Parts: sequence; C-alpha cells; structure tokens
Amino acid sequence: MKIIFSLILIAAIFNSCTTPGELELYSPDKSNIIRLGVDDELNFEVDRGSDNIIERSVIGFRFANSPYLGKDLEILEISKREVNETWQPILKRYASINNHYNEMVVRLKEKRYPGRDIEIQFRAYDDGVAFRTLFHFNDSGFTYAIMDETAEFNFKDDHTCWGVDYDGFDSHQESEFKLMKLSDMNGKAHTGLPLTIKFENDLYGAITEAALVDYAGMYLEPGTHSNSVAVQLAPRHGQEREGEKVRFKGTHQTPWRVVILGKTPGDLVESEIIQNLNEPCQIENTDWIQPGISAWDHWWSGEVKMEQEVVLEYIDLAADMGWPYMLIDWQWYGQFDRAEADITTVAPQLNMPEILQYAKEKGVSCWLWLYWTDVDRADFDAACELYHEWGIAGVKIDFMARDDQEMVNWYHDVVKTAANHQLMVDFHGAYKPTGWRRTYPNLLTREGVLGNEYQKWSYRITPEHDCTLPFTRMLAGPMDYTPGGFMNRNKGEFRTGSPAQVQGTRCHELAKFVIFDSPYLVACDHPDHYKDQVGADFLKEVVSVWDDTKVLNGEIGEYITMARRSGDRWFIGSMTNSMGRELEIKLDFLDANSAYRLESYSDTEKTSEDATFALKSDQEVGFQDKLTLNMAPGGGYVAILVPAK
Repeated sequence: MKIIFSLILIAAIFNSCTTPGELELYSPDKSNIIRLGVDDELNFEVDRGSDNIIERSVIGFRFANSPYLGKDLEILEISKREVNETWQPILKRYASINNHYNEMVVRLKEKRYPGRDIEIQFRAYDDGVAFRTLFHFNDSGFTYAIMDETAEFNFKDDHTCWGVDYDGFDSHQESEFKLMKLSDMNGKAHTGLPLTIKFENDLYGAITEAALVDYAGMYLEPGTHSNSVAVQLAPRHGQEREGEKVRFKGTHQTPWRVVILGKTPGDLVESEIIQNLNEPCQIENTDWIQPGISAWDHWWSGEVKMEQEVVLEYIDLAADMGWPYMLIDWQWYGQFDRAEADITTVAPQLNMPEILQYAKEKGVSCWLWLYWTDVDRADFDAACELYHEWGIAGVKIDFMARDDQEMVNWYHDVVKTAANHQLMVDFHGAYKPTGWRRTYPNLLTREGVLGNEYQKWSYRITPEHDCTLPFTRMLAGPMDYTPGGFMNRNKGEFRTGSPAQVQGTRCHELAKFVIFDSPYLVACDHPDHYKDQVGADFLKEVVSVWDDTKVLNGEIGEYITMARRSGDRWFIGSMTNSMGRELEIKLDFLDANSAYRLESYSDTEKTSEDATFALKSDQEVGFQDKLTLNMAPGGGYVAILVPAK
C-alpha cells in the first residue's frame, strides 16, 4: 500500500486563550465545519455551509473510579494541519482512495483534581466530519473503567431517519433498518449503526464509528434534548447496561465518531471516510489476499448434508462458474460449540486430503467454517498453521453476537493470527464493520446483516429491505449477504421452506452482485438451481472488487442503480422495491473514445408472471447514450459493458 502524495501544514498555540475561529475546522472545500466549545462543558457543533445541522452537543465520560470528565477544562495546545494523500486499497471499490482532510488537535487539562490530560481530535472531510478523544493519564498502573461515554448529537429538527433497534447488546446485528423519526427512538432502544438521516431534500447524513480498536461498540439512545441521540456503549460481557464498558491503563483512545454527509443518498454510498479514518495496512506482503466469489455447501440451498459427495459437488460448481473458492460449512469437524469439539480433526465421513486435492485440480481453493467458541478453546495459532499446510484460503467464524471490548479485541487477535499464516477471514454472527479492513485487509467481509438466509424461514427479506441496505448497513463496510438465490418469486407467490425461494425477480437477485459490497462474495444456491438458467452466465463474469464505483441514482428503500468498473469493463446493477419502475440513466461515465458492447438482463411483462424470467439482449452504446431501465415490481436490471474491439 503506497502513499502517493502527502501535504501537511501544522500550526500550534500554547496558551489557554483562544480567539474566534481558532476552535473551528473547515473541510478542504469549505462545505463542512466542525467546532469545539470549551465553556462550562466540552461540546461540539457541525455546520453544512451556513446551516447548523448539529447544534451544541456535549462530549464527556463517566468513570467508575474517577470524577466525570468533560467539565472545567483549560486549553494547553491547539494544532492544525492539512493532509492530502492517496492510497491503494487491497479490498477495492476504487483503484485508489484520496484521503484529504483538515485536522485540529486540542490538548486540554482539568483545572481541578485529578487534573487529567486529554486530546480531542477533529477531522473535516468534504464528505463528513469525525472526532475522537485521546486519554493521556499519567498513572499507567491504575486501571480506569469507563461507565458511559456521554457524547450526544443534537439536531434542530425531528428528522426522518433509518435506524435499527437490536433489542439488546448481545446480537448478531441482523434486522431491518426502519423508516422513522428521531422522536420514535424510545428510551430502551439499542439503536445500531449506521443511523442514516435525511436533513433536507439535498442533504443526507449518517452517524457511525470508525477504527473500533480495544473499545466497546457504539449504539445510540435518546439524548437529553428533543431531537437528539446519545452514545451508549456495549457493556462488558455478563454485565448490565449500567455496568463497565471500557477498561484501560495510561494512554488510550476512543474510536472515531463519524458523521458522513452528502447531497444525495448515493453520495453516502460512495464515501470512503470510514476506511480513511483507519490506520494504513500493517501486512507487509498482501499478494496472498485474493478476493473472489465462492460456492457454499450450506443447508440453505436444499437438504444439504456434510458428506464427501456434496462437498465435491459444490467444488464442481465453483469450477464450472469460474469462481476461485468453495466454502465448507458447519459440521466438517463434527459437532460444534461443545467442549470436545476439535477444529483440527476432520469428521469421519470426510476425506479432507482427497477433497483438497480434488479442489486443487479444479483450480478451486477452500474456506472452512468455525464456531467461535471452538476457536476460543483451541490453540488457534496451531490450527491456522495446519490450515495453511492444507492449502486452506480462509476461515469463516460464526456466532459471536457481541461487540463489547473483550470481543472486539478477540476479533482483532483472530485476524492477526490468521494473517500470520496467510489466511483470510469472514466473520458471521458479527458486529458491523468500522473500516479496520484497511489495516488488516485479510479481513475480507463480515455478516452483521439481515441477509438471504432468512428467506428460508421468514418473509423479512423484501425488495424494500434490499433497497434500504446500501444506504444504511453498507455505509459501514462490506456485508456478507450471500446473494444468488435462483428460485425467484413475485410478491404473493413466495413461500418459506426447502428448497429456499427468494423474493424478487431474477434480475433483482443478479443486481445484488453489483450493488452489495463484499470482497469475499458467497453465492448461496444449489448447483442444480444454476444449471442452464438465465443469468448464470452473468455470475461467471461479475467480480467482487472494483476499480471504480458510481451511484447513478437512488432513494432509500425505493431503488438504486450503480455502475462499477473492473479493468476496462463496466457493470451496471439496478433494483427496485415492490413497485414497478422506469429509470433513465446516462452512460457518460464511459470512455468517450470507445464504443461498447452492452450485454444486459432485464425484466419484461412476462417477469410479472414468472419471476425467474429475464430477457438477455445485446446492443452497442457510447458515452453519449442513455438507457431506459424497465423493472417489474421487486425487479432489477444488470449489464456488462465491454469496449468494442
């Protein structure tokens, strides 16, 4: 990962007297302003142009063994700088990412006992603002315990928003993001992140966190003022909501508290502020980190059993589709989540050397599923060494369902251990991402999303849900939604059970491969369901990482159209909710000097009768052309554009 260009300007002031403007920070394009207040209580505000979108909001901390921190502070030092750098991600949505921000660091100290020393760091980007607190406590032998982080976000109006209540801190974070007002959030809410907000018709935002390291996960609850939300932290495991949240000694820091901002919902999707707020890659050689699509021998796609013939059948599927991976799911090492479970011993009905040799001959690498408690009990370093000897590509670890400080640290230990043995990682039963994949890009993806598996037993995976996810959960980072169900059903025809059906049309399902971010992209269905099916050829061509990403249109919960580039090929994906829709898109993102062959799959009138039907067609287009997309209720559209040579 190479830093191409960096410009830093620094100014420092070493006194406690400030003049107007010294405690405010503008983004490079001057559109976003964040300012710090140090009067009776530490506070901040955020402006977008001339509009005050976040009013005076406190920043503070309540400790178990020390006084409240956030009042009676004096300024020791103010420093400001501008950073403009470009870096190349491994897990790409863009070939390169510009990290351009202005930063202000304010050093403060309590005027009274115990005289603690802290820093507040602010960063202002053109696509949002962020702040975090650094604790510089001298007594490194003393263990501090944060009971509450009292930061709030106070808004002037009761804005429309999209949020999710996980009904507790022990959660797989799998639920719908619901349309509501800020005032609809009740006092017992465990509102997860991101919280997406519509400020005005031309201003959208989202609150979330970045660089969650050695800290507790962040949730939101009603604040102390009307139209406000307050930070709440996941308590240490086994403790109640009012228990300890974070323990540390000496120097420590919070994650970044982030407000993503954009004129349109699509601007939020295109933002890379979350990754930019994380540390650069810490893995020296990343050549072995290879994103891609995977087959999956999961019970979801039929009455699949963990047997040798079944595993080989799915390896054949991956090979036939040109996918690099096949995921061997649960029970490959027998019963799981038991004291006697052994993640290095293969179940007796499987011949692992034969499986792995067969996969190698087919040009396929395998991933292994693991239950987290079995990992926790094992010598995971030794297990990873064994997996590497076997030629395993990565591990999928499941059912953690927590994001307290201890579990956050567990995630990081697992990823670092896996990296030492050149293994990639996919977390299921997981908390939302916070951009740490920039630092350790062997962490390819995670679940933490209400995904396709719920189609097996519920009616919750609706086209509305699909059209909400890009603007909510996906803002935090990749989501292992597991798309690819080919038993497509229109509204009123869908039924739960086995084999699993999916709501929406074939084109709607294909569009998920373009729209939903996941560098490790797991296709969910049975080999028989892809055979000779329209759209299967598209799944042989689509990729899981991109050189460019553009949101062409979109309204939260309604529809979205995205264009993604891989090399010189462009992919278009569009999907709508339960309403039929006609959208016109411009192709002005194409190279003006090339004609393109466009191969598309679209809904037709017949699709309204049979959701599996899609019309495949070809045409030649250029950058000056427009396309009209006609989508059935619950429908979609996909296309591949290749330069005509």
